[in-house]
Amino acid sequence: MEKKVYQLGDIVQMKKPHPCGTNEMEIIRMGMDIRIKCTGCKHSVLVPRAKFESKLKKVLRSAAQSEEGSN
Repeated sequence: MEKKVYQLGDIVQMKKPHPCGTNEMEIIRMGMDIRIKCTGCKHSVLVPRAKFESKLKKVLRSAAQSEEGSN
């Protein structure tokens, strides 16, 4: 299985939806743990990196792509 590439500011889709109903999250902090913020209700959650990588489905919008589009 290929390793998923993600970075700070990316919008990612998780396997299970947040209780508010959306499964889109924004990565707002990276380290040993990753803090993600729900794009629906703005609630943030701190998740260990290993658990985040197993629950990540795909990267929807990359922060690098949005920077290139704004120039």
